[in-house]
Amino acid sequence: MNFEELFAQYPCPFTDEQVKAQVADIQAKHFAENNNVEVWKQCLHQIDLTTLSADDTIAKVEGMATAVNVFEQHFPGLPNVAAICVYPAMAEYVRRTLKDPNFRIACVSGVFPSSQSFIEVKVAETALALKAGATEIDIVLSVGKFLEGRYQECFDEIVELKAVCGTHHLKVILETGMLKSAENIWKASILAMAAGCDFIKTSTGKIAVNATPEATFVMCHAIKAWREKTGVKMGYKPAGGVSTTDEAVQHFTLVKQILGEEWLDNEWFRFGASRLANNLLTSIVGKETKYF
Repeated sequence: MNFEELFAQYPCPFTDEQVKAQVADIQAKHFAENNNVEVWKQCLHQIDLTTLSADDTIAKVEGMATAVNVFEQHFPGLPNVAAICVYPAMAEYVRRTLKDPNFRIACVSGVFPSSQSFIEVKVAETALALKAGATEIDIVLSVGKFLEGRYQECFDEIVELKAVCGTHHLKVILETGMLKSAENIWKASILAMAAGCDFIKTSTGKIAVNATPEATFVMCHAIKAWREKTGVKMGYKPAGGVSTTDEAVQHFTLVKQILGEEWLDNEWFRFGASRLANNLLTSIVGKETKYF
């Protein structure tokens, strides 16, 4: 892959200052129209309900899956979350607990969250996660390699892991808080999409700066540019630090304004979150709710 040609074909159209200004403008004009119960319900339906802690237990993930199983009994008429996201070693316990065999199970893989290991280890972990019941895989871009300009190695890793996934969705986490600039986030988005992933995702949730409206703005514009040139539709997932209803609506507003109504379902737009589900439920039902 000739990355000079690739990045020349898809040049970043924004400076960091322009990104901040345009994000502020979109929120000022459109946040209020989206801050309503119907949008809160839609955001709930787009959540990858996530637990990625060192103290995760079998009982904890089975309890999460059970809560998904009986959600409609407790909240009739409300849409359920989109998926459950866990570490690979927990996938089998989620799968055996879920009553719906088609309910999505996402697993972080590829030596999450640092991605600092051998490709053979990443391939093995991804294959084992799928064997254990995962239906989607979330990997982390090799950020150190990317920042050193080792684009081919980053690209080849994504290609190889997508080959392992086959028809299962592969999400590539860019760790935008480490990439920092709009240009880096844009280039990483283009690289990941060129390598054949199905979603691009902001963050692991394991560093100080995670999903920001500015990262969403840049990544959604990159997805739009990619769709316009290739015809290929790409999913988007802000994750890490999106915990309040207002924060969810901010990201929803940007996706709606940049990518359009076509992206506003959980096939193409997800939130990676743990606390967000309860906060959205609290907003929807009008009283504090700690269901999940």
